[in-house]
Amino acid sequence: MTGKRHSSPLRAAGDLIVLFSHFAAKSPPVAIAPYGSGHIHETYRVRTRGRSDPGCILQRINTRVFPDVPRLMENIVRVTAHLRDKAPCNRPVLTVVPADDGRPFHRDGAGGFWRCFRFIGHREPGERFRGGRLAAEAGRRFGHFITQMADLPGPPLHETIRGFHDVDFHLGRFGDLLHADPAKRREGAATEIEFVRARAAGMRLIHDLGRAGRIPLRITHNDTKFNNILFDERGRGLCIIDLDTVMPGYVHYDFGDAIRSAANCACEDERALRKVGIDMRVFEEFTKGYLGELRGRLTAEETAHLAFAARLMTYMVGLRFLNDYLDGDRYFKTGRRGHNLQRARVHFRLLEDMERRSAAMEDIVSRLAVGTTS
Repeated sequence: MTGKRHSSPLRAAGDLIVLFSHFAAKSPPVAIAPYGSGHIHETYRVRTRGRSDPGCILQRINTRVFPDVPRLMENIVRVTAHLRDKAPCNRPVLTVVPADDGRPFHRDGAGGFWRCFRFIGHREPGERFRGGRLAAEAGRRFGHFITQMADLPGPPLHETIRGFHDVDFHLGRFGDLLHADPAKRREGAATEIEFVRARAAGMRLIHDLGRAGRIPLRITHNDTKFNNILFDERGRGLCIIDLDTVMPGYVHYDFGDAIRSAANCACEDERALRKVGIDMRVFEEFTKGYLGELRGRLTAEETAHLAFAARLMTYMVGLRFLNDYLDGDRYFKTGRRGHNLQRARVHFRLLEDMERRSAAMEDIVSRLAVGTTS
């Protein structure tokens, strides 16, 4: 478990040491500091005394986003155990450190939920893919995750976030927010609101195909940003992390979200929108790795809509940022006024570039899909 650095709320070191003491870690802590750049949880890197012990990640779970922590952690324990059973002996797997009462979480005196993972050493590849080889490796890793989870035993995984990738759900919330205008921000987002409305009907395609039974429901990661893969110093994928959203979904969610986050030539909150656009080399290399790993496992119908999935997920994440802006920035962490609106603008500019290049994207998928569908 890891992340990129960010400014978590400051807590007294002594309080964090007490919290960490409730977990069955191998060694006592010597330093605890904020860690990661995620939008959701409060995360700390724990460095421990043991020379051979890489330490841990201590995390306060955001219960506004994940209100049912026991079910969330039940999913993660099941998924990590299954991945461990399938992993080669030299490949690391995310490992939950149990609390001293045996549960996969600890509840503090104020009612907050905490969890702990073994830290996995890795290289820091940066905020975006910087070469085709890394993109291809990421495609292979996320494709391999689909194959690994295909035979997860037991009942279906819990839905940890209601309607997470359901475009109808987010459009419904969009309509409610426009009507209520709780933060009085609707007028300042008129251009973005019209952008969403103009494309809403066409973005229901994957949802409609799933309801009609034309594409299968699978176990998907649902948050396939490239920084949810740990890479070694040679650029090989070590481990997939951030398993909070692993639950039933469509492969289009994983494929599309990876392209949305990895193939943007700019940062997700870039102020200079002229810099925003899709890196077609990253798109092609990721697609090559993804389809190569899933050879014979995807249906022709699934493959036919992969390029569209990149547009869908770019639209949907932009919509979620816009919704949060309209709601007063209650979901995503923000660093400045208008941060979520700028994130939405970047996504909508990226979507426009994808729309211009849609024929080329479809051609790449068609060419690389030859011989890969079942």
